[in-house]
Amino acid sequence: MSKRNALDEKQRKEDEEKKVEMERQRKIRQQEIEEKLIEEETARRVEEMVAKRVEEELEKRKDEIEREVLRRVEEAKRIMERQLLEELERQRQAELSAQKAREAEEQLRIVEEQRKIHEERMKLEQDRQRQQKEEQKMILGKGKSRPKLSFSLK
Repeated sequence: MSKRNALDEKQRKEDEEKKVEMERQRKIRQQEIEEKLIEEETARRVEEMVAKRVEEELEKRKDEIEREVLRRVEEAKRIMERQLLEELERQRQAELSAQKAREAEEQLRIVEEQRKIHEERMKLEQDRQRQQKEEQKMILGKGKSRPKLSFSLK
């Protein structure tokens, strides 16, 4: 039986070592869990503190921030107004240029019409003068414009 006792003793020692090892592993896991919980709690508290500090700073600087926002809005408004005025001026200049071009075209059209009227008058005057010369020739009997009259006494 001594062999059996030795085996039992060995088995008990192994069981005891396993229990000790399991307990040691359990303590390690427990410690890891506690460290993780402490780390999470610390992170949460830091986050809360940071949020609180940010809120306090924002509250302290609220007026300054509002003034800065208003200043930037006013500046943007001035820039937009200036750009709008520049655009309106460009449009006005373009309209003036277009109007001057239309006026020049109108003047050219008027000059062209006057030239045509003048040419027409000149043509009419030339026709009148030609007709007048023809009439004078006829009256004066020049250039075989009248038939010859023959007089005979019988």
